[in-house]
Amino acid sequence: MAETCMSKLTQGNNLTEIAIDLICQKFDSIDNQFNNSHNKLSDAEYAINNTYLLFSAYLVFIMQLGFAMLCAGSVSEKSSMNIMLTNVLDAATGGIFYYLFGYAFAFGTPSNGFIGKQFFGLTEVPSPLVDYSNFMYQWAFAIAAAGITSGSIAERTKFVAYLLYSSLLTGFVYPVVVHWFWSPDGWASPFNKNNLLFDTGAIDFAGSGVVHMVGGIAGFWGAFIEGPRIGRYDVDGRPVRLYGHSGTLVVLGTFLLWFGWYGFNPGSFNTIMVSYGASGSHIGQWSAVGRTAVTTTLAGCSAALTTLFGKKLLTKTWYAVDVCNGLLGGFAAITSGCSVVEPWAAIICGFVSAWVLIGLNKLAEISGYDDPLEAAQLHGGCGAWGLIFTGLFAKKEYMIEVFGRGNHYGLFMGGGAKVLAAQIVQIFAVLGWVSVTMGPLFFFLHKFNMLRICREDEAEGIDLTHRFGRNNQKREEEEPCMREMR
Repeated sequence: MAETCMSKLTQGNNLTEIAIDLICQKFDSIDNQFNNSHNKLSDAEYAINNTYLLFSAYLVFIMQLGFAMLCAGSVSEKSSMNIMLTNVLDAATGGIFYYLFGYAFAFGTPSNGFIGKQFFGLTEVPSPLVDYSNFMYQWAFAIAAAGITSGSIAERTKFVAYLLYSSLLTGFVYPVVVHWFWSPDGWASPFNKNNLLFDTGAIDFAGSGVVHMVGGIAGFWGAFIEGPRIGRYDVDGRPVRLYGHSGTLVVLGTFLLWFGWYGFNPGSFNTIMVSYGASGSHIGQWSAVGRTAVTTTLAGCSAALTTLFGKKLLTKTWYAVDVCNGLLGGFAAITSGCSVVEPWAAIICGFVSAWVLIGLNKLAEISGYDDPLEAAQLHGGCGAWGLIFTGLFAKKEYMIEVFGRGNHYGLFMGGGAKVLAAQIVQIFAVLGWVSVTMGPLFFFLHKFNMLRICREDEAEGIDLTHRFGRNNQKREEEEPCMREMR
């Protein structure tokens, strides 16, 4: 406005100069007021987005309580305090190592396609790129991956092994995978604008592969190397189901995980104040957040019901713990494509994930594998299915909204096979990376007798023999096989 006034002023005569100058001053004042209000709007937008992300981080952190209850209810009473302590230490150890190294390896940019190299110890934070809220949210994800692994090796693992694997997983192994698929510099990230894998990148919105497969595969190697629990298979090698001591804790833990998943999946947008249309439109990121919550819900519900009737058909029983695991398998599967698929497709995702879990559990029994929480099958297997599902059902419109492009999308939606190809590459990349890092760790712990407790201690219960305390008011008694805490 001021420029227009000045041009008019040069054309005017002396009699109108003063009047035009006053008018220009008024326009300048209006411009300043508009700019100040615009800056205030930007500040409000920034505050709302950060509050949204922090609230989502708190929801994801609540999942640790759900993990703790689920794990404690799924094991015998004589091992429940040990598994509760490991869940606490996953969060505590993960917090320190993710602060020192993990966040930098994951999101430190500018960097290369393999690993980040900025923000160690949160130096240079906050910045225009990241704020403290982003660290909190990503830390909650990191400790979730570690919590998955602890369930696979429950009831028979030495304390020092928990500390070592949790530190390595949250400080290095998991962050590298995050960098590959979520960092703007990652070699397979859909946010890498310069070098997209198959011109699309791997679509893993909230972490079916990044979080669930990482935790599940790490847990598989731990459980595979240390072997099944005492009594899991009889002398003839036939499977014997070892029931957890509290189905109530399992169900309550499942509901807490369900609640936390609404921070896990919808929260992965990181922001909410983004419009997809003209100013004043009712369509925006807030709508996509709601849709993501709906797809998450429907996948879990579909998986729970499929497991309920599927297990009844196969075993002639109704068992709440199986239904809870089926529900969680549906959530793990939908996590990859929750933001880019239609609600009806989420029902298909949950239905298939239930059968994936049932099939993998049967395969585990045939092969002599023992995972007290079915974590490797649930998170690893259903997570892998979730990646494939996204490559089949991702919708063009939603890909444009969430990732800013729609040249490639789900195979079954008419978008070609490139997204599916990228998803398959991610499955093998995660499988290979976690195997070559966590597999040798568990192997060397086993070789140096640092992985599994002795058979006598396991039979008596790790809580008592390794001094983790009891979870009731019974008097602790000294036992012949009592040893110092490892």
